[in-house]
Amino acid sequence: MTDDPGTHMAVLQDGPEIAAGQVLLRAERLKKYFPIKHGVLLQREVARVHAVDDVSFELRAGETLGLVGESGCGKSTLARCISRIYEVTSGTLTFEGKDITNYSRRKLRPVRRDLQMVFQDPYASLNPRKRIGAIIADPMRIHHVGDRAQIRDRVLELLEVVGLSAEHVNRYPHEFSGGQRQRIGVARALALRPKLVIADEPVSALDVSIRAQVINLLDDLQDDLGLTYIFIAHDLGVVRHVSDRIAVMYLGKIVEISPAEELYERPVHPYTEALLSAVPVPDPDLSAARQQIVLEGDVPSPISPPSGCRFHPRCRYATDICKTEEPQLTLRGSVGHLAACHHPLSVGARPPESAAAAVTGQ
Repeated sequence: MTDDPGTHMAVLQDGPEIAAGQVLLRAERLKKYFPIKHGVLLQREVARVHAVDDVSFELRAGETLGLVGESGCGKSTLARCISRIYEVTSGTLTFEGKDITNYSRRKLRPVRRDLQMVFQDPYASLNPRKRIGAIIADPMRIHHVGDRAQIRDRVLELLEVVGLSAEHVNRYPHEFSGGQRQRIGVARALALRPKLVIADEPVSALDVSIRAQVINLLDDLQDDLGLTYIFIAHDLGVVRHVSDRIAVMYLGKIVEISPAEELYERPVHPYTEALLSAVPVPDPDLSAARQQIVLEGDVPSPISPPSGCRFHPRCRYATDICKTEEPQLTLRGSVGHLAACHHPLSVGARPPESAAAAVTGQ
């Protein structure tokens, strides 16, 4: 994609640039609770769903953070909190050095140019009554970027970038396959040249043969456009190929966050160990030789999460302290490898430090 400063899209480059490696997004003690109400006329809150509960992390410009965990652990809710689709219950969300947690809808509008989403279901995320050209052009029309001819040129450019052709511009979503629809979703997300793209399980609804195409597309676009990604999935095998760091979520909390390769070679949290044991191995001999860990019991209810460590009812290493005291994210091994566990695995002699020191490298 060309990036001529003299084109109409230059209006989108007026904000301060964040250099690669600098903190682009910071979430601090982020919480999102959904109230459960009872009553017909006078509804009162009787309980809360703890969808996201005290999540903190940093994301640096140019990197990809993989977010993994079982279905229902809060991954998609966290993504919608970061993109401000959902209002957070408490906590702080900082983007490009600005606290956007309580931004009004009007004040949030310029932020949305730089923060876009690719949604999970390629069949539900596109308006079936609109042509593809109109769908991709909508963000530019909403943000008043360019005239009609300039917007059309940009739409054709984006179609080419994601591997489609100009002849597709007047077709409807039902005329495309799932992989092609997801490419259209990617094109729409790139229309305003964002700095951060949140991909919420972008390949989970696609055939295996199509997944690699979409993943390679996202990887190529990151190199060409300098994008930053949050890549959400429940498949650790997929996340490994695209992520610089991986955060593992369980029941609304991040239980481990680590550089990608280190997480696979030396998992620290028992939940991560169990997830990795379920990743398919193409070598039948290796697959037969390794131990697969089967977690017993069901995931506890997010309405009334367990005391202490939330994973302790299903953990084979749990002791009494796990039932009463909640573990904090602390440094386990190399810089940047954090885990919240009273009985960490594969930990050397290095004493745990604070999570803040691990993030900053101090």
